[in-house]
Amino acid sequence: MPEAALGAIEAAAESLRSTLTLAQALALAGRQVDMTGLEREVALLCAAAAALPPERRGPARRALIGLRLAVEGLLATLPAPENESGRASPPGPSRRHPC
Repeated sequence: MPEAALGAIEAAAESLRSTLTLAQALALAGRQVDMTGLEREVALLCAAAAALPPERRGPARRALIGLRLAVEGLLATLPAPENESGRASPPGPSRRHPC
């Protein structure tokens, strides 16, 4: 069963990574990107990976690192969020990583 769970985690991470790559391409083309639900999806993957037996966590970790890189690539593409004054917020800890 752990092998099936690992495969499901890897497949879900790859699917989400592909979605993030598409979102990055859309953002580069000037389109608005809706990130609703991303944090929840990543949290579910992280929880599933943490539930694996220790000997299966390495491959799941690699899949999640690939996903993290895709999130970072997308975040680098998006414009900085505006604060209450209408100015771009400085980069910093407010852009946290889900895992």
